[in-house]
Amino acid sequence: MQVYSDFLVRLCFSVYIAAMIDKNTSPSSQKLRSIVQLVFLVLILFIGMQFIQYVAWLDSGGIGDTPRRPPGASGFLPIASIMSLSFLIQTGDVHAVHPAGLFLFIAFVLMSFIAGKSFCSWVCPFGLLSEMLEKLHRRLFNSVLSLPRWLDYPLRSLKYLLLGFFLLAIIPMGAIELGHYLNSPYHAVADIKMYRFFAQISPFAAYVTIGLLVFSLVIPYFWCRYLCPYGALMGVIGLVSPFKIKRNAQSCIDCGKCTKVCPARILVDQVKTVRSDECTSCYQCVDTCPVKDTLEVVNFPTKRRIPTRFLGITVAATFVVLVGIAYISGNWHSSLTAAKTLELYPGIDLYLHTGSY
Repeated sequence: MQVYSDFLVRLCFSVYIAAMIDKNTSPSSQKLRSIVQLVFLVLILFIGMQFIQYVAWLDSGGIGDTPRRPPGASGFLPIASIMSLSFLIQTGDVHAVHPAGLFLFIAFVLMSFIAGKSFCSWVCPFGLLSEMLEKLHRRLFNSVLSLPRWLDYPLRSLKYLLLGFFLLAIIPMGAIELGHYLNSPYHAVADIKMYRFFAQISPFAAYVTIGLLVFSLVIPYFWCRYLCPYGALMGVIGLVSPFKIKRNAQSCIDCGKCTKVCPARILVDQVKTVRSDECTSCYQCVDTCPVKDTLEVVNFPTKRRIPTRFLGITVAATFVVLVGIAYISGNWHSSLTAAKTLELYPGIDLYLHTGSY
């Protein structure tokens, strides 16, 4: 497994360096975004392979060599990561169970602050899946179907209601209350429970998943646009990003190409500056614009133009730096030993959200 791990690290950095030194600029940010998406997809698949081996070892009762529990899997526990962040703010301590999830969450937040909700279009696997379904949608329908505004706006509020529900439950919690959950057996095996949800999916959950895929095919980005609370959080954070897409009305020829390619359905050709929580900083509008310097990303405090390629590299670098900080500081791997996890595993379906192990 260590051989595969070393190979993956070399692959990620080789692709990253290749993206930095490649001088082709047509269209630069889309090529780079595809590379970054591919690297993260390979990374996620690799983590999944490791996790399958780890759970199989647990199912066997610990027979054979102990595989490594991939820390990156805790990145799929956003609620627990928010609780860990609140715990860090209140106590100054990084909780030792699933610390990688905390640093990944911080990295994703920083990405969104730097380049406005860029996590969704550069990193998120569900965002990539939605993008692929949107391309299939265009092939099937020769256009993009969308809901009328009187229905679109109320549905878009659903993801903020879900986000508000989680934040209102977490923010009032003190360090002691947070500790009750973070020290619980439930939290200790939360990543395994998440894996089992998909590996042993119930008929109802399968129907819901298939339904969401169908809706996302018929109405592009249905999950991202209407239901994803994680995307809602990144969108809110992205609003305060200093980097915004700006349109030069004097040189604009009103071709409408920027609006047609925008996955968030923002009317780019009708605004001077894109200030939307739905903008994922994919920069398709910038790359599609046929008139040079008409659409560009600007650092508003300094009024300087920022190349989209630079922001894309910064997004990827943010991930690398935060993971590096977690690893060097000893806050990447969980304090839970394989032996302790093996002891907790038989009761995985019985644990409550509180109580120490």
